[in-house]
Amino acid sequence: MAVSGTTAFNLDLTELVEEAFERTGSELRSGYDLKTARRSLNLLFADWANRGVNMWTFEQGSITLIPGQATYDLPSDTVDLLEHVIRTGAGNASTQADLTITRISVSTYATIPNKLQQARPIQVWIERRQETPRVTVWPVPDSSQTYTFVYWRLRRIDDAGTGVNTMDVPFRFIPCMVAGLAYYLSLKVPNGLQRTEMLKQQYDEAWQLASEEDREKASVRFVPRQMFIN
Repeated sequence: MAVSGTTAFNLDLTELVEEAFERTGSELRSGYDLKTARRSLNLLFADWANRGVNMWTFEQGSITLIPGQATYDLPSDTVDLLEHVIRTGAGNASTQADLTITRISVSTYATIPNKLQQARPIQVWIERRQETPRVTVWPVPDSSQTYTFVYWRLRRIDDAGTGVNTMDVPFRFIPCMVAGLAYYLSLKVPNGLQRTEMLKQQYDEAWQLASEEDREKASVRFVPRQMFIN
């Protein structure tokens, strides 16, 4: 028998909601059903940002630092930064170099005696504010050369949206997304509580399978910093 030869399976918003409702023992009947399911789906995506690193939301970005300016805005949909370096000599193969910049806490930044000191930045404080996250580097960039703050960030998952759009989720997470939405809907639909425990178990299992697959698979080597060795 011949196989389909395609690998494009996905669920648009309506199909996703229909599948989730069916798992609760109900069905999608009205515009309000779709509205409440879309709201639950957006809450589900917010929960995923708290559960761990969503690999498909990695993005690289950069900020050209200005001499005398310490604080810079990040994109508003930034969840957190995973890695960051200070790049000097950008764009030239013989001079470009990425140098370590260490993330510090607000307590550490607060105890820096001279926050106006200028030099190559070696520390960064990340403010995860409600609206626009931002970074503050120290020392403040000087004018001796051009510094670029290069970062790798986690962004927010796109909202569920409306109509026939598909979700901002890789195919590996489709079963988990459906299971999670079904569990959320079971808390709201009539007689849904009878299936809540079962749907919660299915969701937890689907999340575990998907999150364990969606991880960095390169070898990791831990090397202690020399300054902490007696």
